[in-house]
Amino acid sequence: MKKFTGIPASSGIAIGKAFVYLEEDFPEIPRYSIRKNQVETEWARLLKAIVEAVEEVQVLQERAVREMSKEQADIFAAHLLMLEDLDFQDQIKDRLRGNLQNIEWTVWDISHEVALKLMSSPDPLFRERAVDISDVSRRIMDKLLSITRFSLADLDQDVILVVHDLLPSNALNMNKAHVKGLVMDMGSRTSHTAILARAFNIPAVLGLSDITQEINNGDRLVVNGGTGEVIVNPGRPELARTENAISAFRKMNDDLLALRNLPAETLDGRRALLKANIEVPEEADQALRYGAEGIGLYRSEFLFLTPGKTAEEEEQYEAYRHVLKTMGDLPVTIRTMDVGGDKLLPDLQGDEKNPLLGWRAIRFSLAHPELFKTQLRAILRASVDGNTRIMFPMISGVEELEEALVLLEEARSECRNLGYAFAENIEVGAMIEVPSAAMTADILAERSDFFSIGTNDLVQYTLAADRGNERVNYLGQPCHPAVLRFLQMIIDAAHRKGIRAAMCGELAGDPAVTPLLLGLGLDEFSMTASSIPQVKRIIRGVSMEQCRVLAEEALRSTSYRHVNSLVTGWLAEHFPPA
Repeated sequence: MKKFTGIPASSGIAIGKAFVYLEEDFPEIPRYSIRKNQVETEWARLLKAIVEAVEEVQVLQERAVREMSKEQADIFAAHLLMLEDLDFQDQIKDRLRGNLQNIEWTVWDISHEVALKLMSSPDPLFRERAVDISDVSRRIMDKLLSITRFSLADLDQDVILVVHDLLPSNALNMNKAHVKGLVMDMGSRTSHTAILARAFNIPAVLGLSDITQEINNGDRLVVNGGTGEVIVNPGRPELARTENAISAFRKMNDDLLALRNLPAETLDGRRALLKANIEVPEEADQALRYGAEGIGLYRSEFLFLTPGKTAEEEEQYEAYRHVLKTMGDLPVTIRTMDVGGDKLLPDLQGDEKNPLLGWRAIRFSLAHPELFKTQLRAILRASVDGNTRIMFPMISGVEELEEALVLLEEARSECRNLGYAFAENIEVGAMIEVPSAAMTADILAERSDFFSIGTNDLVQYTLAADRGNERVNYLGQPCHPAVLRFLQMIIDAAHRKGIRAAMCGELAGDPAVTPLLLGLGLDEFSMTASSIPQVKRIIRGVSMEQCRVLAEEALRSTSYRHVNSLVTGWLAEHFPPA
């Protein structure tokens, strides 16, 4: 038995067999000349590879029809059409005869050429087809080169997934019904993989450095996402303790769910709003189950991250409409797409030396006004089906906010011209998540209907510590005095202007910090839905006077260690363990 401790990223406890998934890079494509009398042999190899690829995709399509959405099944249907496209095959055969290069190189050369042409098209449908062609040609190449790959969408049994790193797009597409736990070398509590794990209620421990080298396929694992502990091949006593812990965890959740219909109100009558963060439309039902009073952050960018798909206006409209109709009269705050960093659009974003400080969020949207207005039109059209709010991410100054508001007005005009109805009184807010926005919060408040503090990035940028880098994870302290001073500054600027101050970063869902945030004057907390009952329990057990005294002492502190000790001790005193 071995024990490892990492970052507790998503609460819950799981027991299961390890599945170690290491994505391999594509090998170098072989290139060599052939003789004319070898053309038919090479062509026969291609036809055989296509047949094998078709059989493989047919299996995936049938499974998608049974277990996934129509949208995912349609992707595989499109790939079948491409594999059987006689015009595409004729192009390959003509190139093979003309250049007399081996079939692997010929397939790669022509598919790469076609994909580049399509990628440069202004028509998003053609760009989408380019991604599909790359995917299909890669599948053919795997057959020609006898490469066996495994997709996480193909998981057909319960596993604890063990990975070095996991892109958000892979996390979205894995077969979540069979992933009972997640263990990862990389990552932090505020990485997007961690956020998705919490959204899917998958216990996760991240930041374990080299755990993929310590675990073998089939090892029995215990994953405790609350403590950050991973046990490899536990003995019977440890398994028995874990089973008891799982039972206790389930009972605690059931007890907390009893608070669902009670208000988040302090002992002396101060009401706070507790909302949910969601990534995909289907999570709206879960938000209601946990008693959310709205959606405080709909991360719309996850609509754009499915490989081979471009989120067109109609698809976005239907997604936003689904969430709004599910939530009824409760407010839904849709953040415009925050791509960049570790969430790249493969057909629109290239490599950057420092993507976290680069072309992301509102900067990317303003650089692509037509793409941005497409999203804004979709949100506006959906707004008639619910209580809609729009939020712009990573605003660094009033110039960006004003430019975004101009494009929003253009989108309104386009909707009017096209005859689309939309709500006229939509509130528009700014995310405060970089130091320049915090320092100029009083200026931004003049042009905003509300603020939402994104502490994941605010902490990262204030302390110059990449939240996805396990070497500097220890620096990402949300209770650092600099961060607390920024929070007070932002909340005060909002209140002076008469607008509400919300928080949608992961700090909002940390029960230990809830009294401190209340004391700073925070109005709304938005978090992973499953965290709402725990935060509500804290709010209902404290008074505002107690919270203000705690906040004043925290603001006088000179180190994050002192603040961490202060809030931990305060919580233990007022909420002693049962």
